[in-house]
Amino acid sequence: MIPIVDHILGYFSSDLAVDLGTANTLIFVKGKGIVIREPSIVALHRKTKKVVAIGVEARKMIGRTPINMITVKPLKDGVISDYDTTLAMLSYFVKKVHEKPGRRISLPRPRIILGVPSQVTEVERRALLDVAIDSGAREAFLVEEPMAAAIGAGLPVDEPVGSMIVDIGGGTSDMAVISLGGVVSGKSLKVGGDTMDRDVINYVRIRHGLALGEKTAEEVKMLLGSAYMMEVEKQMTVRGRDLEKGLPKSVKLTSTQIREALAPTIRTIVEAIRETLEDAPPELAADISRKGIVVCGGGSLIFGLPKLISQETKMSVIVAQEPLYCVVAGCSKLLNDNDLLDKVKIARSH
Repeated sequence: MIPIVDHILGYFSSDLAVDLGTANTLIFVKGKGIVIREPSIVALHRKTKKVVAIGVEARKMIGRTPINMITVKPLKDGVISDYDTTLAMLSYFVKKVHEKPGRRISLPRPRIILGVPSQVTEVERRALLDVAIDSGAREAFLVEEPMAAAIGAGLPVDEPVGSMIVDIGGGTSDMAVISLGGVVSGKSLKVGGDTMDRDVINYVRIRHGLALGEKTAEEVKMLLGSAYMMEVEKQMTVRGRDLEKGLPKSVKLTSTQIREALAPTIRTIVEAIRETLEDAPPELAADISRKGIVVCGGGSLIFGLPKLISQETKMSVIVAQEPLYCVVAGCSKLLNDNDLLDKVKIARSH
């Protein structure tokens, strides 16, 4: 039974849907929409671990911090790698949501639904629930990201029909065949947008003897990244540090080169999609063949990736209408649908 104090504080709080991603954190507030979309990055003092900046402000500091300061991503591969820093970050976002002009003391006690990668361990689930409660939630629920993404994309997840969702995020790529409110077959890979950034960094280091920063690598991926040949190939000039001389140096990169750099990671994702389909019962595979595969997440925006998946699976592939917001949109729908939440949740706080 929830104490009466929690009932009272809950009355003044806004229920939240949270996509606590490796790359970005998105928060939906009931009645307001998405109010937080910030990088999952925290700047800390190196020795004291005191928080200096969070989110957008911390991202500006990447590659530019003095020797006594570091920037960290407290989530790795979709799960918590640094509990205290993750707690500081989520607490900051929860308080930011509830800040009101003129209010000196904020006591948020929201109900939180969190999207998490599929196949997280029991220990990882417990850590995520603990972070949610310690950040101020009166009650917290966990929902697998592919299920949340499918709900956000408008798929009929609780009907006796097969639907397939592929969510390519920053730290993980999740793919699942869903029917009757459950995952029938699925895979969770610890590869995603961050892996592709590292692919770019390694390629440029080996081919050009140039050290690139994380932000530059991400920009290269977004501008030149592709999974399929372009009609007109692109190019851009990047600056980094010459590994031999230690001095600044510029090189020209092309979309053909970056496609080569990303190919192993993209091949891994496509192969996992094929295996997920092969593991699905024939009836559900037939449903998916008729309806197509839905892809979402930042990785779905890589040029030509839907076309490559379609070519490899011999099925139509549709990019979700709001691919970056599917997980948080699905969690937000569950705030208003307790029956569906009971069906799809994988854990809750007690």
